[in-house]
Amino acid sequence: MHNFPWFKFYPESVDSEINVTAYSSVVNLFEESVSKYGDAIAYECMGKTMTFNEIDQYSKKFASYLQNDLNMKKGDRVAIQMPNCLQYPVALFGTLRAGMVVVNANPLYTSKEMKHQFEDAGVDAIVILANFANNLEKIRQEIKAKHIIITELGDMLGGLKGTIVNLVVKHVKKMVPAFNLPRAIKWKTMMAKANASKFRIEKMTLADTAFLQYTGGTTGVSKGAELTHGNIVANMQQISAWMKPKLKEKEEVVITALPLYHIFALTVNCLAMMKIGAHNVLITNPRDMPGFIKELAKHKFTVITGVNTLFNGLMNNEAFAKLDFSPLKVAVGGGMAVQKATAEKWEKITGVPLAEGYGLTETSPVATCNPIDGTERIGTIGIPLPNTDVKIIDDNGNDLSIGERGELCIKGPQVMKGYWEKPDETEKVMEGDWFKTGDIAIMDDDGFIKIVDRKKEMILVSGFNVYPNEVENAIALHPKVLETGVIGMPDDKSTEKVVAYVVPKDKSVTAEEIIAHCREELTNYKVPREVYFADELPKTNVGKILRRKIKEMHEKTVSK
Repeated sequence: MHNFPWFKFYPESVDSEINVTAYSSVVNLFEESVSKYGDAIAYECMGKTMTFNEIDQYSKKFASYLQNDLNMKKGDRVAIQMPNCLQYPVALFGTLRAGMVVVNANPLYTSKEMKHQFEDAGVDAIVILANFANNLEKIRQEIKAKHIIITELGDMLGGLKGTIVNLVVKHVKKMVPAFNLPRAIKWKTMMAKANASKFRIEKMTLADTAFLQYTGGTTGVSKGAELTHGNIVANMQQISAWMKPKLKEKEEVVITALPLYHIFALTVNCLAMMKIGAHNVLITNPRDMPGFIKELAKHKFTVITGVNTLFNGLMNNEAFAKLDFSPLKVAVGGGMAVQKATAEKWEKITGVPLAEGYGLTETSPVATCNPIDGTERIGTIGIPLPNTDVKIIDDNGNDLSIGERGELCIKGPQVMKGYWEKPDETEKVMEGDWFKTGDIAIMDDDGFIKIVDRKKEMILVSGFNVYPNEVENAIALHPKVLETGVIGMPDDKSTEKVVAYVVPKDKSVTAEEIIAHCREELTNYKVPREVYFADELPKTNVGKILRRKIKEMHEKTVSK
């Protein structure tokens, strides 16, 4: 498809082409933000704030320690494995300023998953929260990383507060299993020893690698997407341009509940919002819904990002509806499909539309988003960001027309360099400059795109394609349903059958009730043949429902 119809529907306040090479690196952009916003609050966590000037000094110390005390060099890889806390941006910007590569790691990884990622990335140093260090101990002798820095949750909170938090986490809540890593360096020791004046500025270009961002492994072994400074700078510029109609410099308060080690929160919250001098409120444990809502009540927040399950969880807590939403300007959902029922309920409660965006680890991540000027369309992922092209292709690689279903492909400056040291895997997803997403999509006459489903998760019923997203959307409309996941299972009569797993909001709901509801919403072959109930569904670290795990669960318990 070579005629780009979205340009006729482009928001007037957003340029379709912007200068994505205005900065030489992420560090260049960071340092500009420090000089512009200085004493303004950059990050806040557990009531403790950190200004742009403070993060400048702390990250400089961290960078100096890597360079001078650990004798690390440009291009070395540093794994950062912690939840949202003030240490994260310090380690992040410190690593980048030292000319090194950030390898984000999920703190909830098992030892086996840690080993795979650390070895695959060839990490030279690991910064880890003490709560998860026992898992690192199990593989310490099997990985080549030379240096380990261990931090505790309260280490950047300062004074008595930090000490109390560390004591409570360790001794009262008993959240720090015993570990033995004798040569590890304590965060506080490192910060006391580091000398910011010895920091050496590294010359970087947009071609240099900034992140090895590992895919969740939902379609196989986890791979590291190699994201350059150019990829990240471009996406920061694209996101900033997209949000320009609503967001103002130094005025925004952003709620960051998704983990910063995930590409969505990393680029959108941590980096793009830093560019406009926003005050970023870091939520360490959003699964503590009452605690999360109490934190929301303390702030006149103007921006919130999340995934469908997070928004759903908030709205199913009565205290959420009592919050003051008058300052709220923008709410963005991504990471997984935003269900229609969730979007409609969100707007009803908050008065602000839930704008769905779309992206992948391999696209840094944002590729498309709904406009935030009132022209959004619920049920779509919007239109491409500036400097981004999309097309939809069939199984033979031929371009499809408006209204035809096929695989979504993306081209733009935010598309990754490739998978780290995996040329064969890179070749499978790249056709020239085009990245093949593996998602099935359809485009309407105005260029708004709808994701139908993952190519590999499509269900084949008697020759008809059934897309789990569509069935999940229908089930989610039932008032007694909290969340749902739909899978395809082998069937002698129709190739595959549609199977639904449901977490009920009201325990009185029955399988027959769900099936009857689906018959009103869907054509017959899309209606689930079987419905099962569960207390919870398997999810990724950011709350994305894992159909692969549901299928494994089903095979173990039902298909014996």
